[in-house]
Amino acid sequence: QVQLVESGGGLVQAGGSLRLSCAASGGSFSLYVMGWFRQAPGKEREFVAAINWGGGKTYYTDSVNGRFTISRDNAKNTVYLQMNSLKPEDTAVYYCAASPTGSSTTDIVQAPPSNLKWGLGTQVTVSS
Repeated sequence: QVQLVESGGGLVQAGGSLRLSCAASGGSFSLYVMGWFRQAPGKEREFVAAINWGGGKTYYTDSVNGRFTISRDNAKNTVYLQMNSLKPEDTAVYYCAASPTGSSTTDIVQAPPSNLKWGLGTQVTVSS
């Protein structure tokens, strides 16, 4: 079973940047579609970004497109989320997710949460 551990969260001022990392172990990382989701206080968890197994295809929710970049290093079993021009509304717990059975970036968006493997999350707080 794959295990995911997120890191890199913290407190940053609006307009600043953070890079999140998600290290995977115990599975075939290079075969998984990977994604980032987030959950703000009092809101449902929402999709942020996804990347296919080879890293050649990415997909973003509209609110982060152009500001966030997802990437992966299969040699290090790690997926990243570079977040630039952060806004207070980006404040949330950010979760890494793996889709062991998905084949495209949209698969991880559409899959039931119970079909994905999840990390425990990392807090991102953006102050105004």
